[in-house]
Parts: sequence; structure tokens; C-alpha cells
Amino acid sequence: MTKTAIETFCPSGRKDWRQWLEDNHQTQEAVWLIQYKKASKKASLSWEEAVEEALCFGWIDGKRKSISNESYQQFFCKRKASSTWSQINKEKVKQLMDQGHMRKAGMEAIETAKQNGSWTILDGVEALVIPEDLQVAFSGYLGSEETFSEWSKSTKKMALHWIVMAKRPETRKRRIDKVVSMAYKKERPKIFR
Repeated sequence: MTKTAIETFCPSGRKDWRQWLEDNHQTQEAVWLIQYKKASKKASLSWEEAVEEALCFGWIDGKRKSISNESYQQFFCKRKASSTWSQINKEKVKQLMDQGHMRKAGMEAIETAKQNGSWTILDGVEALVIPEDLQVAFSGYLGSEETFSEWSKSTKKMALHWIVMAKRPETRKRRIDKVVSMAYKKERPKIFR
């Protein structure tokens, strides 16, 4: 079984990237977008511009790899139906809608997310809302909730995201137990994976 090579594309700017998406968003699954750093003084587009255009067509960014001191490649692909939406990206698509930039594929990705719950699943995480089952688990371990509340905002978000994204109830319970245990033992939080 061979892996299909993913195309690379080096746009001269935002318009060039949008045109590539217009021409290819339905026929391609992914692309490595080559971008130049500002210091290179070469024509390119910013990461934010690239993401905004991708959102218009129902695509999303992924990992980034360095190519040289002046360039890198950013992975972009069609958004999966179950892909979660960050508050930042939801705000971006609202602006893009208001400006009339969204395309049919982008609007369909939003509608799918609203129907399957992936549009709102991270709302509680973004607002740092402690889920009821985590709250109950904290109540069994004196001081664990207080320690959790002292963690940095980003660490709490990572922990809550890790819990919320569990696919099975037993995985969610195991993750809750791990978070509560670390807080109870006053352990420095580890990366949640």
C-alpha cells in the first residue's frame, strides 16, 4: 500500500491562495502550503490570512514544518465532520460571513458542526466550566479542586479539553481520575494526552 504524495503550493499572496482553494477545495484532500517568513522579504501571506481563506472553503490548518531559515510549510486539509471549532475560528467565520467571503463548502462545514455538536463542544472548555462529573470527583478529594483552580488558565483548558474529547465513558472517567489525582497530590500538571 503506497501513500499518495500531498501536493505543495507556494502562493504569492492571499488572492493566489484563495484561487487555489476555489479551484481545488473539492478535488484535493490536503495541501502543504509553503509560506515565507516576514524577514525573508519574499511575497507570501501570513498564517492568519491562510487560515481565514481555508475556513471559507471548509478547510483547516494542521502541523507546520520548517523548510529553511526563511520559509516553512503549513498543512491544510478538508475539515472532518467531527473536527471541533475553537472560539477563535468561530469568531473568524462570523467576520468572514459578514464580509461575504464564505463559500458554500465553508458554510456546509459550519452547518454540519452545528448539527453534530462539534460547533459547541469546546464552549465549556473555553469558558473554563468544570463539568459535573469532574466536580463530583473533586468533592471526594479534599483540596483537589483548589489546586486545580491554581493551575494556569492554559493548563486548565488543556485538562478540560482532554476530558471533553474522550470518546468513551470509561476513557472520560479515567481522564477525570488522572486530573483529580494530579491535583490532589499537588503534582505539576503533565501534558494531557
